[in-house]
Amino acid sequence: MSPRVGQPAPEFDARSDDGRPIRLADLRGRWVVLYFYPRANTPGCSIEAQRFEAALPEFERLGATVIGVSTDTEARQANFRDFCGLSFPLIPDGDRTLSRTYGVMGGLGGLLGIAARQTFLIDPTGKVAHHWSSVNPQTHAAEVLRWLQGQAVRA
Repeated sequence: MSPRVGQPAPEFDARSDDGRPIRLADLRGRWVVLYFYPRANTPGCSIEAQRFEAALPEFERLGATVIGVSTDTEARQANFRDFCGLSFPLIPDGDRTLSRTYGVMGGLGGLLGIAARQTFLIDPTGKVAHHWSSVNPQTHAAEVLRWLQGQAVRA
């Protein structure tokens, strides 16, 4: 089951495809866009990743870190990073631990062993601020950015 809005986001301690350690606890004080996608190097996933990359300066201006997660291998994630020209971290979740923790296993009810396309926005205190369970890869980065900009206006 996915964590609910207002609940603490499940902690994780992972390595990105390029070997960087990524711990949710280390990101306290920042917004975290934790987005899950089914398969690296596919058209929808590539478009979504490139849209996040294009908007990265605005996410950073708003104090947000973008992290992509899929059940792909480290090598496939690294190839995806190079192919799409990405600078934000990608977490290879080959053992599906993070995907299961966040309740996003998809593809025929989880039988295909891939993550569903979902995003969690985690606030600077470590709580889930918003959860997108249905995502359009063409427009999703802009949608998350608009939501985050709305939070900045309220602050």
